[in-house]
Amino acid sequence: MEYHNPVLLTETVDGLNIQPNGVYVDVTFGGGGHSREIIKRLGENGRLIAFDQDKDALQNKIDDPRFLLINENFRYLKRFLRFHGIKEVDGILGDFGVSSHQFDVAERGFSTRFEADLDMRMNQDSNFSAYDVINKYPEEKLKSVLSQYGELRASSGMARIIVEARQQEKIVSSDQLKKALGRFLPTHREHKILAQVYQAIRIEVNQEIEALKEFLIQSEEVLKSGGRLSLLSYHSLEDRLVKRFMRNGLFEGEPEKDVFGRSEVPFKRIGKFVIPSAEEIKINNRARSAKLRVAEKL
Repeated sequence: MEYHNPVLLTETVDGLNIQPNGVYVDVTFGGGGHSREIIKRLGENGRLIAFDQDKDALQNKIDDPRFLLINENFRYLKRFLRFHGIKEVDGILGDFGVSSHQFDVAERGFSTRFEADLDMRMNQDSNFSAYDVINKYPEEKLKSVLSQYGELRASSGMARIIVEARQQEKIVSSDQLKKALGRFLPTHREHKILAQVYQAIRIEVNQEIEALKEFLIQSEEVLKSGGRLSLLSYHSLEDRLVKRFMRNGLFEGEPEKDVFGRSEVPFKRIGKFVIPSAEEIKINNRARSAKLRVAEKL
């Protein structure tokens, strides 16, 4: 089974502007596609550190003395770089999509295609899963998750129905969840709406938005001046955060201006955002929503 087909492989690695003896970080190792491409471009004194919180990714470890794989969430970027004696790096790559492997292994519960237990944990050691969100969250909190992370118009009704259904019996499987939400899933739009529901639950289970914000703040701290950030996002929530951070170093509001009216910003954007070609999407349908943004530390 293909673990993960890396999206915009050449463009994302090109964005790092790799120096042969530089130190680089791939914070979303997955199947190792981007990492292998980075290593190809490194000299003998170059170094690559990769992060992945999913234990399944460890089976793809690269046997190369210049490579180190850390089995942790990228929200701990700075802590683990320091632990390994690294204070600053020349470039950081992040691909924030769920890996093909995670989607294709039914029991992980990420895909709407399979009947599975409600799971969706990227870190399989975590004690918190989709089951907890669906069965334990109060109605108002459930509505907020569905609205904010799934951008679902019917979030209020969905939350109410889920709470009513779980009072009859615990919702433990994807089929039970689909059945409970049946009235909100018209045949012609069932897959799209379910995908939004799953996205919302997955983001909440894995604290993806909080982790992304923590990572972005730390990326500014560990990048050298002239170092590059090359990041792939797959939905508007992530992309908005990445875009705003690259533009002005903040997630909301505007940066302060000096007496001359100039903004103090940490990055300059490199080129416009890049999306996959029609050919790439044809080969890998999961690339269709990807958006690549690159920035350089000032």
